[in-house]
Amino acid sequence: MDSMTFEQIKIPQHVAIIMDGNGRWAQLRGKHRTFGHKAGAEAVRRAVTFARQKGIQSLTLFAFSSENWKRPEQEVSVLMDLFFTVLKREVKKLHKHNVRLRIIGDKNGFSNKLQQRIAEAEALTAENTALTLNIAANYGGRWDISQAAKQLALAVEAGKLAASEIDEDQLAQHVCLADQPIPDLLIRTGGEHRISNFLLWQLAYAEFYFADVLWPDFDEQAFATAIADFSCRERRFGLTSEQIQQAILDTDVTSGE
Repeated sequence: MDSMTFEQIKIPQHVAIIMDGNGRWAQLRGKHRTFGHKAGAEAVRRAVTFARQKGIQSLTLFAFSSENWKRPEQEVSVLMDLFFTVLKREVKKLHKHNVRLRIIGDKNGFSNKLQQRIAEAEALTAENTALTLNIAANYGGRWDISQAAKQLALAVEAGKLAASEIDEDQLAQHVCLADQPIPDLLIRTGGEHRISNFLLWQLAYAEFYFADVLWPDFDEQAFATAIADFSCRERRFGLTSEQIQQAILDTDVTSGE
């Protein structure tokens, strides 16, 4: 059988990932949960590289939810320090590879130092075109919808919009990621089968893929498996999912260098 061409594979334009399992991964190794978060940062690098090589336009990673502040103080502190360090260390690499970085969520919850670092990173990469990497931090889907509703209410109050004009399209313009393709594939690692208040509006028509693999072990093969499953949900072109998966791994689509 002839090998499958890249044009036959349905590559999602926008992939969203709930990166679950860092703590359990560390505990299985007799380590503190924070050890797993550091290992998870390596998985982020792999996922970004893979997404860029395969021509995915947007990659949105759920890094820290608005509910995660309830975790042990030490773990939250380590997460914030790791977030700051990764921003400082990785942003130049992202810029070199033509990746635009966006942080979505309530940034007011972060320290002034971290907010400044976020602003600098976003400004540096703002014109890049190969891939948009969205990091959801202090983010919640209900917060996202409520802040969009608040913007519409302010527009009505200012006389710029009539209440009768508010519809789905109006609201969609004010939620996070409104300027990007809607997510068409959601991946959750760690074996859980829920979306945990992530992109509630944006995921309305997305395909869901749940993987048992813990996030630090999510590699190129696991990512390719998820995309192969996504591609197979409509058609296999007479081939097996394993053949599609291999075709994805064998193909690089880099752009904008």
